[in-house]
Amino acid sequence: MQIPFEPTVFGYQLNSHLILEYLAFFIGFRYYVYLKRKQTDAISSNNRLSIILGAALGALIGSRLVGVLENPMIEFTTQNLLQLVNTKTIMGGLFGGLLGVELIKKIIGEKQSSGDLFVFPIIVGIFIGRIGCFLSGINEFTYGKVTNSVFGMDLGDGLLRHPTSLYELVFLVILYFGMKWVQKNSNLKNGDLFKLFMLSYFGFRFGIEFLKPNVFYVFGLSSIQILCVICWLYYYKFNHQNLKNAS
Repeated sequence: MQIPFEPTVFGYQLNSHLILEYLAFFIGFRYYVYLKRKQTDAISSNNRLSIILGAALGALIGSRLVGVLENPMIEFTTQNLLQLVNTKTIMGGLFGGLLGVELIKKIIGEKQSSGDLFVFPIIVGIFIGRIGCFLSGINEFTYGKVTNSVFGMDLGDGLLRHPTSLYELVFLVILYFGMKWVQKNSNLKNGDLFKLFMLSYFGFRFGIEFLKPNVFYVFGLSSIQILCVICWLYYYKFNHQNLKNAS
């Protein structure tokens, strides 16, 4: 199979990344609906709908904003502006969605934690989306630096690069089953599973960014890594409390 993988069907060249991106949203949402039916939701249907809308709006804004911040020095031409509008990142989507949910919950007065139901659908959705990123090769800015290691792959430009999307797929499988184990064997409070997911995923992304050819740095960190630090600071109280309980 050649990468980028863009098969032609009935004379039309398919965008595998776009197809898998839509599939990720569809399967992730259906998985969420399935999980919601299996357990009692402490949040009313109306409030849950408001929370989902808040998450969607926050994710939309956050994914685009952080996507732009990955290369803020780009020249503002018409062509570049169109590219920036279409640029998005799951990291901004996750953190923007988190902020959108918290804002909506304050508006509607909802006190219950709402994130645990989203954990596994999000992981599955990211997994499917990352397959699309891998198949897109260098057409998507998710590839790694040039490497001489045994893991190097030609992603479409004739150079051996770190297949960071594949690394993430392996991590997501481990994360999925790890979260399942934690859910079954730990007495976490409502909302703690989502916090653990965010801390774990953002921690992984902080590390994997060192293998990517980023072009914009602040204090030696990429925009994504700075967002990871912000996320960890956001959950500092949770980290501190759990470390205290463990000691």
